[in-house]
This record gives sequence, C-alpha cells and structure tokens, in this order.
Amino acid sequence: MSLHSIASADAQENFLQCLLQNSDNSTTSISKVIYTQNNSSYSSILDFTIQNRRFLKAATPKPQVIVKPLQVSHIQSVIFCSQLHGMQVRVRSGGHDYEGLSYISHVPYVVIDLINLRSISIDVEKTTAWIQAGATIGELYHKIADTSGTLGFPAGVCPSVGVGGHFSGGGYGILLRKYGLAADHVVDAHLIDVKGRLLDRKSMGEDLFWAIRGGGGASFGVIVAWKVELVTVPSTVTVCSSLRSLKQNLTQLVHRWQFVADKFDEDLITGVFLSSVNASTGGNRTVIASFESVFLGGVDGVIPLMQKSFPELGLVEKECTETSWVRAVLHHARFPIEASLDVLFNRSPVTKRFYKAKSDYVREPMPEIAFEGIFELFNEKEGGNAEIMLVPYGGKMSEIPESAIPFPHRAGNIYKMSPVVYWYEEGSETAERHISWIRKLHSFLTPFVSKNPRASYINYRDIDIGANKIRGYTSYKQASIWGRKYFRNNFDRLVVVKTMVDPHNFFRNEQSIPSLSSWRKQKDD
Repeated sequence: MSLHSIASADAQENFLQCLLQNSDNSTTSISKVIYTQNNSSYSSILDFTIQNRRFLKAATPKPQVIVKPLQVSHIQSVIFCSQLHGMQVRVRSGGHDYEGLSYISHVPYVVIDLINLRSISIDVEKTTAWIQAGATIGELYHKIADTSGTLGFPAGVCPSVGVGGHFSGGGYGILLRKYGLAADHVVDAHLIDVKGRLLDRKSMGEDLFWAIRGGGGASFGVIVAWKVELVTVPSTVTVCSSLRSLKQNLTQLVHRWQFVADKFDEDLITGVFLSSVNASTGGNRTVIASFESVFLGGVDGVIPLMQKSFPELGLVEKECTETSWVRAVLHHARFPIEASLDVLFNRSPVTKRFYKAKSDYVREPMPEIAFEGIFELFNEKEGGNAEIMLVPYGGKMSEIPESAIPFPHRAGNIYKMSPVVYWYEEGSETAERHISWIRKLHSFLTPFVSKNPRASYINYRDIDIGANKIRGYTSYKQASIWGRKYFRNNFDRLVVVKTMVDPHNFFRNEQSIPSLSSWRKQKDD
C-alpha cells in the first residue's frame, strides 16, 4: 500500500470517528446512515439515483463516504467533520445534475444523499407546502393531486427530479407562462450553513434567501426544505399533440412558431420537440416536430386561440385531450395520460442512458436556414438519438424583473433551446463521438442565439462553458466565464453573498459561486 493510500485511509477513519463523536444520537444514531466502500450496499446506494450512465463507469471518482441523513443533526455533523478533516461535500437530492457534480469530485469527498428527507406537508387553506429537499417533484405532484383538484405547482415535468436542486436553479414546467418558475414561488427555506446553523428566511436574511432561489443552493449550504406557495389550476386542462414532418412544411411551421409562441395567451403554452426518426420508406431518416400544447381550460377554448394565433399549424380537436393538470404533467413526462399516478413515485428510470445536453436562449427568430442546418446534423449517425426542445417564454416570465431572483432569463427571450444527444453503447470512443456531435451543433447555433454573454440555464449544467479549479482557489475572472452565462448581471451579487456566508469557499464544485475572500487570500499567499 502506498503512503498516499495509507494517509487517505487514516483521513477517512478520522472523519468517521469524528462523525460518531460529534452527532446527536438521541433519535437515530448516525452510524446507521453511514456507508463506506466496504459496505455491501455502498454501490447500490451510490448508483440508485445516478441518472446518466456517463457517470456509472468504474473509472468515475467515488465518495469515501455516503451519508443518508434522517435528521438535521446528521448533516450538521458531516459539515463540521468535513471541514475538520479536509473532505469536500457533495449534496444529492435526485441525482439529475447533468455533469454529475452532486455526487462526483476529484478530491476526497463525502456525499450527503437526502433521499430519506422527503416529507411533504400541504396547507390547503393557506395554499402553501413545506417540502423536504430529498423529495422529488413527482412526489410533490402526487401529494398535491391527493389533496386538491384545483391546486398545482409550476415545477418541471420529469418526476424523478429532486426539489433540492431543481428549485435552487429556477425550475420550470408546463405552467411557466402562467406562473413563472418554481423558484418564483418559494416563500421560505431551511438551510444549514458552513457554521452548521439551521437557518430559515428570517435568520438567513434576504440576501441569502435571494441567492438560493435560482443561484444554485449547493454554493451556499445544504438546503433541507423549501416552503412554497401553490397555484390555482382549473379542474379541466387540455393537452394537444400535433406531429408534423418535413413533407408537412415542418421547417416553415417551426420558423413561424417563433413569431407567435411567446405572445400566446398566458393560459396556453406550445412547445416544440424536434427529433430524427426512421422514414416510413427507403430506410432513411427524417425529422419530425411534435408541437405540444397545454391549455388551462377546455378544448373549446384552445382551438379558437390556436386558429387565431397560429393557424398555420392546423390544430384540430382530435389532436387534443381534456384531462387534469397532474395528468397533463404525466403526458409531458411521456407516460400514458391514463397511467396510474403512482408512476410519479419512480426515482430511478427503468432504462438509463448515456447523454450530453446543452442549452441556449433565443432572442431573435432564427432564419429557416438555421433549422435546415440543424436537420442536416440530425441526419448524421450520432444525431439519430438526439432531440431539441424549444420552450416558449413570454407571459408571466416577461413580467418578472431579471433581478427578482438570480435566474435572469426573462423579458426579451422568445424561447429556450435545449438539445440533448443520447447513446446506449459503452466505450469512450462512442461517448466522444456523440459529445463531439452536440458540440458541433452548439457551434453551428452560435450566430442565431443570445450573445454577450451566450446565456445558458444552470439546471442544464454544462462544464464546456467554463469551470472552477477544484483544487486551490478560483478567481472571480475565471468563474465569470461560466457565471455570467448562467446568471448575467446577477453573478456579481451572488459572489457578494457567497463571500459573506461562506468566505473560505467550503461549499464548492466546478461551477459553484466563488468567494472573493478565498481568492484574495490565495493572492496574498
């Protein structure tokens, strides 16, 4: 055994002893929720909510310790002992981080897996809910649907996403144009800071409360729970799916969609999913677009709206189904609309895929030639399992100031573009081919998307746009490269808040907000 290995083993043992000696064991002993690589269940616990097979490889860095806390004091102990023994902390809620930063580090680290902290309490009279950070949005939706037929919440449509990370990055779904983001409706939170204090909105102060609603909570502490304001939804919601092919003027339809999608009535959202499929004849591939609409009301309301604003689509009643808000979510999550609501409880997909994703914001309609170029890339082999989601803005999103919370992508954005490429074959060569393909697509889109900076969405994390040093200190200038793409002018305020609440930059990863204090110390040294 090398000296390095011996030192690492000693550090881990000292860390474990620290946890046992500095925990409140009056309720549940922390020893019952600690898992090291020697535990038989270690691998299954680590892998269970890893959604991206890119990070299920043997070569992927693994935590020295996983802690699945059952109470706040367990988290406080981890924070205290990690600082004492030089361990980094990663916090995992649902495991959907696109770059795996909630459970991967390249230095010795511990994962706080919040899966056991998932209680949800709804107050129907006050239309509020307390949600622990380990709950998923699917569990939240199921609880809301069990409680009321006229309440909803404007979070995402992938039910296995954890609320801890989702809300802290913004969070959007089918109610985006009516109500804005999930983070826009957070009214309180419980957070454990670097000193181990459990803070609520009043005790953390408005600056920190502002920062964690869209600025990425992992930079500032461990979010334990959110209090949110629920929203009103009608008992009848209509979903419409309109499939169109290149032979049905798809290019012209998507081009025209850009001019109207952000101007629809706020009760209507019509997104577009572009993908490549096998052609019905000849064995070649072709591109299809699925225009997916959700209307807060009956079908007799959506047809006239679409005929007036987007007659080119030719929406007809047989493409629409009246249902409830929660079943509209099921539909957009690609479940059968009549499926049992219990599918919302699934935290791990039946089939896990490799994938790489990116995001862009479009502020001026792209020309038809841009879509033609995208479709040519779809015809390449690696593009066969790719798709692009176009999510329209406008409505409530244009009414909320860009500095209201750290999420800045508001008025002036027509839609968000989210390309993703999937693959199923093992091997680094296959991975590199697909990642190169989406990077080529990203490069092709450069003239057509937002500029100065080219904006991205923090919840669709992309290390390609810039990263901090994980060893040592990251300068403000270096972090600005990626920080302004996610947060635009709000990045500076986030840095100020970070410097106040975590001056030594304990809570950090490759794309965490840096502390000016730690950078200045490094310069002085």
